[in-house]
Order: sequence, then structure tokens, then C-alpha cells
Amino acid sequence: MARKRILSGMRPTGRLHLGNLHGALGNWVELQESGNYDCFYFVADWHAITSEYSSTECIKDNGVSMVIDWLAAGLDPVKSTLFVQSAVKEHAELFLLLSMITPLAWLQRNPTYKEMQAELTSKDLSTFGFLGYPVLQAADIIMYKAYGVPVGVDQLPHVELTREIARRFNFLYKDVFPVPEALLTSVPKLLGIDGRKMSKSYDNSIYLSDRGEELHRKISTMFTDPQRMRRKDPGNPDICNVYTFHGLYSSPGKVTEINAECRSAGIGCTDCKKMLAQNIDAAMQPIHERMDYYNNHITQIHDVINQGNVKATVIARQTMVEVREAVKI
Repeated sequence: MARKRILSGMRPTGRLHLGNLHGALGNWVELQESGNYDCFYFVADWHAITSEYSSTECIKDNGVSMVIDWLAAGLDPVKSTLFVQSAVKEHAELFLLLSMITPLAWLQRNPTYKEMQAELTSKDLSTFGFLGYPVLQAADIIMYKAYGVPVGVDQLPHVELTREIARRFNFLYKDVFPVPEALLTSVPKLLGIDGRKMSKSYDNSIYLSDRGEELHRKISTMFTDPQRMRRKDPGNPDICNVYTFHGLYSSPGKVTEINAECRSAGIGCTDCKKMLAQNIDAAMQPIHERMDYYNNHITQIHDVINQGNVKATVIARQTMVEVREAVKI
């Protein structure tokens, strides 16, 4: 029985952080290892231009670095197809055709459109490319006739829009595209060291590449319970970001112990952070070893990307033959 195909991508706008590892990337690895899916994961470099159009010089290198992070985290090019969006030119052609049939109102009601404009106030996002990026997302997904798209709940509107666009194309022309499903994933909410959402834009991230002194320095500055002003004050781990990380990087028994000692002021925030830094450093060691290996074998990374580009292009060209026939052009 053929495995169901899934597709997802990431924008190469900088280094990946622990929020990415425990969110989308960790889920990608799990889906790959389940053996149930034909996994396609791509570097969404054209999507990066929607917000980084005035500083594109880093996008290509960021893409290579991101693939290194993917491999270090456990993606396997033998089990998953890793490719670069812009290397498969058919994405642009399908995006163009889909943009002709997508009602403007569908794009204007996209909640992420307004949210990102409000969040990235330093950038002018009032461009056609930014408004229309969900159509490019739709092209990315249905190009490979993906069964499903792994997403967190905040991305559900994007998948629903893709489903609507696929249905509209099939209605107007011919049943070419399966309507993809959203594979809803549980993503733990990891905050940055300043207590806000972990984001490269906020400069508050703990990156996959952070280790040793840099890792310990960042964790030492993490926000804890704001009501705990002195060492002798009891704390509330339920509202402490450091405790949330302990839940991921410390043993269940140690987490229970920290919970009790925090509430009774038996442990101070400084010691709690030191323990966390040691545990993260130890847990990340295999990832760091693979990262070091791939950074020293860049040619191998380019080979992985090129092989993925070839495989993706073969499928995309087959799809576009069907699309052109359906549209009669």
C-alpha cells in the first residue's frame, strides 16, 4: 500500500530555535519515523522574500544552515525528500494560475495577514506578494497532491484556504487536485528568555546551535516567577518559564522535586537555571555533534538538496502537465 504524502516547509529567515525543535521540526521527524508517510519538506525561500524583500542576501545561506539544522535534529534524506522551493520553477507557474481564480476577499480575511502586519511594524508588508502568499502556499501543497499538511492550530486557516482553492480549481476546470487534510499537531508553548513568544524577530531565542557558555548565559537571564523577588520567597512554578523547560529536559522525578522545592523556597532561581542549562546541554549533545559534522561537510548538504530538488521537480512537472491540460493552455 502506497504511503500517504505529506508536505510542509519553513522560511529560511535565520537559525532555528528550541521552539522550532519542539514544534514543527520535532513533528516532522516523528512523521518521518512513523513510516506511514511519504514526507516532503522544503526550504520556503520565496516565502521568505514576502517579508525580507529588502535584504535577500542572506536567504540562500540561511536555507543551507536550516537544512543542516533539519538533519542534525533527525530528518533523514533517505526517508524524506528535502528540497528548495525556488529550485522547482513549477511552483511559480501554479501560483500564477491559482492567483487568477482566488477571490481577493479570501486573502483579506486571512487572520495571519493582519497579525503579522501588527507584529512586524518595522517592515512595510503592504505588498501584493505578502497579501498573496497563502496562494503560493496552496500551490506548494497541491503541487505534490499532498494528502495532509502537518500544522499547529494557528495555521489551520491557511490549510482551509488551500482546500478552498483546490476545490475551486477542480470545479472550474477538472478534478486534478485532492483536497488536503490538516494534520493537527500538538505544539508546546515555549516562550523566549524574555517571557514573550520565542521568535527570531524578538532576539529572545535559544537556538539549536547554542551550547556551553552561550547557552548558560541565555538561560541565566530567563524570566521566572515575577512575584518571587528574593531567594527565601516561595515561587509558583505554574507561571515560570524555566519550569516549563524543565518539563521537557528534566526527568519526571526531578520535575516533581523542583515543583515542591520552588513552592517552599527550597531551591533558588539561580540554581534552578543552572540545572536546566546542564540538562539542555546534555540533551542537545547528539544534535550538536551531527551539526558539527554537517558544517564540516557542506558538499554533502548541497548533494542532499540537489537530489531532493530533482525528485520534487519530476513530480511537479507531471502535475503541471495535468494542470495545463485542464486549463487548456
